Amino acid sequence: MYDTVIIGGGPAGLSAAIYAARAELKTLVVDMNPKAGALAITSKIANYPGVPEAVSGEELLSRFRRQAESFGAEIVQAQVLATSLRGEVKEVVTSEGVFKAKTVIIASGALGRKASLKGEAELLGKGVSYCAACDAAFFRDKDVAVIGSSEMMTDELGIVAKFARRIYLIPRGKLSDEQQSVVRTLPNVEVLPGARVEEILGVDEGRVTGVAVREDGEAKVLPVAGVFVYLRGNRPSTNFLDGSVETTEDGCIAVDPVESATSQPGVFAVGDVTCNPVRQAVVAAAQGTLAGLAVDKYLRKAKRMRQQWD
Repeated sequence: MYDTVIIGGGPAGLSAAIYAARAELKTLVVDMNPKAGALAITSKIANYPGVPEAVSGEELLSRFRRQAESFGAEIVQAQVLATSLRGEVKEVVTSEGVFKAKTVIIASGALGRKASLKGEAELLGKGVSYCAACDAAFFRDKDVAVIGSSEMMTDELGIVAKFARRIYLIPRGKLSDEQQSVVRTLPNVEVLPGARVEEILGVDEGRVTGVAVREDGEAKVLPVAGVFVYLRGNRPSTNFLDGSVETTEDGCIAVDPVESATSQPGVFAVGDVTCNPVRQAVVAAAQGTLAGLAVDKYLRKAKRMRQQWD
């Protein structure tokens, strides 16, 4: 039996594994696909503390895994099919067997919408991005397109505007009053309210070169270096849960803001599955760190977390 089983091998799950293993807890990470996930598909990361050189998300996760394994954590590639979390002994049913543990940390992330725009999937990480906070700085003084009218677009449009020379905003439907107010404060944003995206161009070149749109029946190409896509569809990956963990109306797992404890004793949740509004690898890693320390505290029946200084 494991002291803790961690569902998910992103920055939150692997950080939890590092700290749990350092606390000499028998730790298992169940990761469905090391090459999937929001961080794994990111082509370049230049803002992770302590990593001054730009690295791919895949490389950064590889470093996370090596560090977790160096402290004794086990990592298995498997799909989680079901869980039983109500008892003192938790069970995680996977494609590679059933794993039992005293605690479980859910770090399964969120399921992104299926790429629906022509060229979107092929150019993801090559100019197509879903995160301005992650990638906007790479488009300093360049023209970009922003597609969509979700709440996240409203939050991140200002970030893009700080770096891009010109932004073509192509909304889906009418902008809300709040969104129109935001746009009015950004002089480098040009709204194309009647435009429909037909294709993101640049597949043959291996990088985004433009966006083909149709506006008022007329076809034209917007020459841009980047495309930020904010279409609705992301949802927390929780289909394997047994109903024992409290969730919000949006399907996010409800947690204690400090220790990431859920409503079920011995079960913790971190990262995108909790719908944290700040989608940064370092924030997810910090959440995972706290969860790893919280699991150690829970198993020791202690009053406070134990610090790890070395």
